[in-house]
Amino acid sequence: MKKDEKTEGFVYSRRNSRFTPLMQKMRPKRLEELVGQEKILGKNGIIAAMLSSGRLSSLIFWGRPGTGKTTLGLLLAQHFLLRLEYLSAVFASVKDLRQIFERARRFQEEEDKGTCLFVDEIHRFNRAQQDGFLPYIEDGTIILIGATTENPSFALRGALLSRARVVVLEALKKPALGDILKRTEKALNKNLLLTAEAEDFLLEQADGDARRLIVSVELLSLLNRESEKKPLTKENLKIFIEKQGLFYDSSGDEHFNLISAVHKTLRGSDADAALYYILRMLLSGEDPQYLARRMLRFAYEDVGLADPEAAKITLTAWQTYERLGSPEGEIALITAAIYLAYAPKSNSSYKAMKAAREAAEKFGSLPPPKTILNAATSLMKNLEYGKGYVYDHDTEDGFSGQDYFPDAMKRQEFYKPIERGFEREMKKRKKYFDKRRSNQSVKDS
Repeated sequence: MKKDEKTEGFVYSRRNSRFTPLMQKMRPKRLEELVGQEKILGKNGIIAAMLSSGRLSSLIFWGRPGTGKTTLGLLLAQHFLLRLEYLSAVFASVKDLRQIFERARRFQEEEDKGTCLFVDEIHRFNRAQQDGFLPYIEDGTIILIGATTENPSFALRGALLSRARVVVLEALKKPALGDILKRTEKALNKNLLLTAEAEDFLLEQADGDARRLIVSVELLSLLNRESEKKPLTKENLKIFIEKQGLFYDSSGDEHFNLISAVHKTLRGSDADAALYYILRMLLSGEDPQYLARRMLRFAYEDVGLADPEAAKITLTAWQTYERLGSPEGEIALITAAIYLAYAPKSNSSYKAMKAAREAAEKFGSLPPPKTILNAATSLMKNLEYGKGYVYDHDTEDGFSGQDYFPDAMKRQEFYKPIERGFEREMKKRKKYFDKRRSNQSVKDS
């Protein structure tokens, strides 16, 4: 960035000195050079539509690092011949924003020139700061382009989202990364001489991030190799390129996406897919005990009484991990996950809990029948607490058949077992007691 004396703002420049980082030199200079985002730049894409109409509206770019959010924002400002103000929400203050709005308004009034405000990491702004954009977007003082790696639904104010279009930038796929690799080699004037397997490994390690790939290529170009004629193999490459962590935010969108995937693959009895997502989380630094907690919840919520052993096995796996730690204890969690995936599934207990909660909220504070209330004092005895209660253990087969619901409430059925796993047995038991209770009610009447 360089200071523009006339505007007192900041304009985008592409310095090409020996101090300029390679990533900056490699930044596309035209929209046609941007690769990997065909969905938005292609024929039916939202950006293509704006380019065709000749009108740019406020946008929020949402995507992982290295997908081209900043580059696309800068190129759009350039294409539409707008003044560009660049801001990072990490360092910016309210004073910075106020000065930008004042400059934008002055240029709009004096020179009839529009301003594009690009805000990197826009999710870092608090609610009040986000609300500060609203009047300036509405009156056309600025066209806002925000970039974020966080889910805008959670990270940004609804009022701001209603005034800006969210555009999703996807992680770059191998063909796009391969194109960037060739461009980087050309910019460095050096052929890395990779075997096909090594090149594939290099692109995989980039994990959809152009910036990560360019840094790796730059590192490889600096290696002193005895023979430039001998291609680098995958094994050679592993020595020079330290494995990067997978894209992950332990409290962000990717965290919730992956744990959702774990739950749904376990529920769908797909152990292989579940293990893939679990290992992705573990390799990204997720706390294994968080996974253990979620798996134990799954054992009760989705397996339930179809297989009562599932909860025991999961809890034992958790305790095993607590004693062994990583990485040895992780095999216990993996074992439990496989068991959960192939266990018979039932959410009958979960549904019963929800139904009982709804009934408790609906009927309010109805007192239990006096029959089952303890008569702890003489007054309570005089009020007939406990009168008529039959001690089940004193009956011939340990079942009295009494109705325990409040007198003002009809019997309810919350738990409805299914014909799977151990719940087949539970269904038989329930049917037996329901029939006995019904017969007892007829007899008492």
